[in-house]
Amino acid sequence: MEYQGKELFRSLGIPTTPRGELARTPEEARGHAERFGVPVMVKAQVLTGGRGKAGGVKYCADADEAQEQAEQILGLDISGHTVEKVLIEPASDIAEEYYLSLLHDRSSKGYKVIASVEGGVEIEEVNRTRPEKVLKEDIDPTVGIDRERAIGILTQAGFPDDVIAPAADLLVALYEGFVASDATLFEVNPLVKTADGRVIALDSKVSIDGNALFRHEGLAVQSEDTTDDPLEARAKEQDLQYVKLDGDVGVLGNGAGLVMATLDVVNQAGGQPANFLDVGGGADAEKMTQSLSLVLSDEQVRSVLVNIFGGITRCDEVANGILAALDSLGDVPQKLVVRLDGTNAEEGRAILDDADHPGIVTADTMVAGAEKAVQLAAQT
Repeated sequence: MEYQGKELFRSLGIPTTPRGELARTPEEARGHAERFGVPVMVKAQVLTGGRGKAGGVKYCADADEAQEQAEQILGLDISGHTVEKVLIEPASDIAEEYYLSLLHDRSSKGYKVIASVEGGVEIEEVNRTRPEKVLKEDIDPTVGIDRERAIGILTQAGFPDDVIAPAADLLVALYEGFVASDATLFEVNPLVKTADGRVIALDSKVSIDGNALFRHEGLAVQSEDTTDDPLEARAKEQDLQYVKLDGDVGVLGNGAGLVMATLDVVNQAGGQPANFLDVGGGADAEKMTQSLSLVLSDEQVRSVLVNIFGGITRCDEVANGILAALDSLGDVPQKLVVRLDGTNAEEGRAILDDADHPGIVTADTMVAGAEKAVQLAAQT
């Protein structure tokens, strides 16, 4: 959430707003505003963007208004996320707004900087309608970003002359923090120049590589605290790697590489994954039952692609787990497309063939399985 991202920014030396306070009731919001004694912002804290458009970010001239706005924002539904707390912080005197982010880029297998003088709005819309306003610069991780490179990037993006030097310092700090935190995304929107000439991160969006959280104890605790998807929380309790997405095809596989490849193949087949779950190595019948139950509990799932390559995992155990899961779940409307390969694959396929379950379709290859799953999702 924003307040956690800003706290991380402060710890990394990235200039941002004065520290605010969280409020879970309108009365708490009023109390914080009274202590600050200046105009404040009341900002919904949820794990999604578009808060401003949804009415989740408000400027308040005094404590009365802060209490009133907090009452309106708390409980608000923003893109499926219910606002349970708001951040109260002193309002900044904004002169200009820009956009700046760092992210992992799969296509270049490195990092990418995105910079724009069109900050404070949806960067996707700017990129679509005015692409000349969005600079995308590949960064070689073995070279990084020093101040000279940062100045070049911001100059090319069209930042004003008086902003380039402080913004370059911020970009260098942002890059060093991004790498040190094992982040996959650091986004600042807006990056602002204040009326007194300072350049600060007014907002923050941060994503940390979950596989690296063991190196960042504090960030791992925050990650656990901010999981607001009940299925993701349930998966963590069961030590399963589950991620919610926006499509309608559930994806279940074993091993991060195979799962990522399966997501790509579903996309290539014209579909969109609704979620994915990595059962890891050595998945037995009980683990398969837990995993399928989680994937099928997602109301957006219209079909499921189960893609298992047996190494340590035995495909006959997987097949038994699938059948056990369907027995325990009862009447499941979604069909499962199952592709098994590797250890005991023939035995696994034989178990599924013998069961002749009406909810299971088998596939010989990953591509065929993805195409079938996408087709079934479209028919449901």
